[in-house]
Amino acid sequence: MHPGGTVSLQPTINPDQQQESPQIKRKLAAAAYNDADVSCEYGSNKYYLLCGFGGVLSCGLTHTAVVPLDLIKCRIQVDPVKYKSIFNGFSVTLREDGFRGLGKGWAPTFIGYSMQGLCKFGFYEVFKALYNDMLGEENAYLWRTSVYLAASASAEFFADIALAPMEACKVRIQTQPGYANTLRECAPKMHAEEGIKAFYKGVYPLWLRQIPYTMMKFACFERTVETLYKYVVPKPRSECSKPEQLVVTFVAGYIAGVFCAVVSHPADSVVSVLNKEKGSSAVEVVKRLGPAGLWKGLFARIIMIGTLTALQWFIYDSVKVYFRLPRPPPPEMPESLKRKMGLLDY
Repeated sequence: MHPGGTVSLQPTINPDQQQESPQIKRKLAAAAYNDADVSCEYGSNKYYLLCGFGGVLSCGLTHTAVVPLDLIKCRIQVDPVKYKSIFNGFSVTLREDGFRGLGKGWAPTFIGYSMQGLCKFGFYEVFKALYNDMLGEENAYLWRTSVYLAASASAEFFADIALAPMEACKVRIQTQPGYANTLRECAPKMHAEEGIKAFYKGVYPLWLRQIPYTMMKFACFERTVETLYKYVVPKPRSECSKPEQLVVTFVAGYIAGVFCAVVSHPADSVVSVLNKEKGSSAVEVVKRLGPAGLWKGLFARIIMIGTLTALQWFIYDSVKVYFRLPRPPPPEMPESLKRKMGLLDY
């Protein structure tokens, strides 16, 4: 009790607790998963490496699988007169290039998005643990959405640097008929014409597209999972089987994907046009496209990104299950914070 009659809400801290390191806190958190057969500690190098490997599979495989839809989406964005809709785009492409034409750009897609997935998911786990340690247990819970946003933005910054060269090649192959049919043809030709800048001139619009997309992807997914287990799933996560948990992961991933598509679509349109043309700037492209042009191909992108995001989270979580990695449950309010807020009896 303070002299003024107010009660201090600061809990008494044991000196031994003040020495508790982030590594110890992570071990305690991992122990709370109630999963005795985890293969490594949460926050260990092995954990981060396997998370990165999960990102390689989740992003590389899924983006490659939807190359035909991505091809049509890009062509609608850069030539809406010729490619009027998804179905018209498929019809024109099949008529001109055959079924083989629908696979144009698969190699840079697989390589680029595998590298992006490695950095996106691997670094997300690193930055999330880092920011949680910096905030402490109570603030990490109160500011968890901010942690998701900050960690995903930090991870995507590096992921886009890894993606940019292959994204530039992919768009050039898909949107410039006759320029190049394969990555082996495209990359040397681009380098000979414009030098190394040809591969990175799209990195700024890529950041504008991918960072908001990834922030939405991770924050929306994390909070949707939390909401589904709290209000929709009829039993606690700890009582759900692994397959049941993966179904929740897929549903939450699809919901997050729809929001991702809408948030990132205008920048995606700019990236597609910018990588097709020589000498244009992002500002020039935005002015030329106008509001209507920036939203061309949105329906195709919603289908593609919704499916992609759901599959990515499903594959990523499946990799964690397969390698028996620690999988934290949705966050719960710490006991100390409940006492401070008067939610528990002292």
